[in-house]
Amino acid sequence: MILTTTPNIEGTRITQYHGVVTGEAIVGANIFRDIMAGIRDIVGGRSGAYENAFRQAREIAFAEMEQDAAALGANAVVGIDIDIETVGSQGGMLMVSISGTAVTIQ
Repeated sequence: MILTTTPNIEGTRITQYHGVVTGEAIVGANIFRDIMAGIRDIVGGRSGAYENAFRQAREIAFAEMEQDAAALGANAVVGIDIDIETVGSQGGMLMVSISGTAVTIQ
């Protein structure tokens, strides 16, 4: 399955449009992760815990979207849009929402 943010795939031809497919994932941030991220914000640096949570949510959302596309008979998803938001009280959860158009290419 080819997944791309572009509206088409160079060197291929879209032969059928199957419709919009989506994938969503929400992951929580635990209190230890919040504390460590706060410390990193003070002293500088990257928050590996939050990066891992984001990576996990993104992978889940992409897998869900790919499964939906395959169920429709598609072999690619074009025009993918990725949205990231914090939700919950005090932004304690990270939401990744992905959408694109499932297509068949040749």
